[in-house]
This record gives sequence, C-alpha cells and structure tokens, in this order.
Amino acid sequence: MEQSKVAIVKGERGHEPVLKALELIDFKSALKGFSRVLIKVNFITTMTWETGATTDPMVVEALIQQLKKLPVEVLVVESDATLTSASKAFEVTGMAEMCKNNGVEFLNLRYVKDTVKIPVPNGECLREITVPRIVKESAIISAAKMKTHTSTKVTLGMKNMFGLLPDKLKFKYHAMGISKVIVDINTVLQPRLTVIDGFVAMEGRGPTDGIPVKMNLIVAGKDPVATDATAARIMGIDPREVSHIRNAQLRGIGNIDNIEVLGSPIGDVRRVFKRG
Repeated sequence: MEQSKVAIVKGERGHEPVLKALELIDFKSALKGFSRVLIKVNFITTMTWETGATTDPMVVEALIQQLKKLPVEVLVVESDATLTSASKAFEVTGMAEMCKNNGVEFLNLRYVKDTVKIPVPNGECLREITVPRIVKESAIISAAKMKTHTSTKVTLGMKNMFGLLPDKLKFKYHAMGISKVIVDINTVLQPRLTVIDGFVAMEGRGPTDGIPVKMNLIVAGKDPVATDATAARIMGIDPREVSHIRNAQLRGIGNIDNIEVLGSPIGDVRRVFKRG
C-alpha cells in the first residue's frame, strides 16, 4: 500500500487550522466524482464542544465553507444514540445555528426511510449493514472528536463511522464486539476524508465522562487508518494497542506505519492522555 499523508496543524480554535490541514492533504482530490458530501459529526451526547465530547461547530463551518467552493451538495448528518437524540444535540450544541447561518441542512439518519443493505465481505460480526441510501451514494467526511474511550481505547474517525447506522439501540452492537463492528463498517463504508477535532479533546472516561483537554489541534487525512493511528500517537497511545485500528490495517483499509506527517511533527504536539 502506498504511503499515506496525514496533516497535523496546531492553532487556536478557528477556521484557519482546519483550512490549512485540508490544503496540506489536497482534500479536493478525495471528493472528485461526488455530487453530495455528508459531514458526519459526533453527537453521542448533548454536551457542547468545550467539554471535549462533541464535534465543534467551528470545525464543521470551516469544512462547509471549503466545500461550498466545489460543485457539491453538503449535509451534516448523525443518527440517534441509545441515550441521545441527535436532533436535540444538533440544536443545543450550537451546530443548528451554525448550519442555518451557512444554509446547510441537518439530517438525522434514524428517520430516513429509503435504506439499502450493504453486504460485508468476510465480516467478523456483521454479514450486512442497513444504512440510508444517501449514505451509500455520497462522499463522507468523518468530522470526529479526539477522545479516549472506555471500551475501544480511543474514539476517532473510524469509530465515528459507527454512528452512520440508523438504529437507536446501538448497545446491541457493543454486545457483538464493538471493535470488530467498527472494522466491518469501515470495510464497506470508508470516509473520503477524516478530520479530527482536537481543539478541545477528552481524556479519561470517554466518550462522555472524561476530562476536557485543550490541544488546539486538527488532524486530517484521506486514509482513515493512518489518520486515526496518527491521532492515537499524539495521545500517547500505540495504535497497535487499539484493536480496531490494528485490524483495519490487516483488512487492507489503510496504513498504521507507512505515513508521511505534514505540518507539525507528532513529537511537538504529543500529550499522554489519561485512560478511562
């Protein structure tokens, strides 16, 4: 597999670090051939961005402003979590106001009735997944949060893709083995771009009960494995310790090691995160 490029950009919360990261990885090339882009945010809770729990509207706004320069339709998407209404989170996190100001709609995938079944070849847990047709037919940007996770060690770009499943009662997938489910999903639904919001990250008992950590970072790449592996290293975590990152590489989804880091070196921004 050819070398993957991942951008690490340090800077105060704002559009500029996101725009610089996108430029470094030539984001436009990842979206060629698509007429629609879905920005998948993390709304596992109604907590706001400064807690480190949910995607910062500032990051999404920067993405929207860049995407508006392209001939694509843009939607912000999420589905309900077991304990959280994505629609409510959209309102209380400030994402709704930002989308209104930028003329972009939000779609709660739980309520989309036009769905398709996607077979998962050699799936460890899943033989197929059912998702809204719009998910299958669009380019996806995983606008993830940089967080630790009590079950999966980290929750970054690939874990964020789990939220594309429209089922509300997602705990059933945890019972199957959530790390294996994440790999199965990313085998057939890979983000064209992963943009990890590390302006305020979370350490400790993530994904919701941890401690906010101001990192002032954006990590972005086209290879979801390489992007997550790089973010894990920034957090002081060996990506091979994270089973879904390790197994995604074994499934040929992306690179753990063959990575060119653009922007800031990992050593300059690394901080050892407390585990849950």
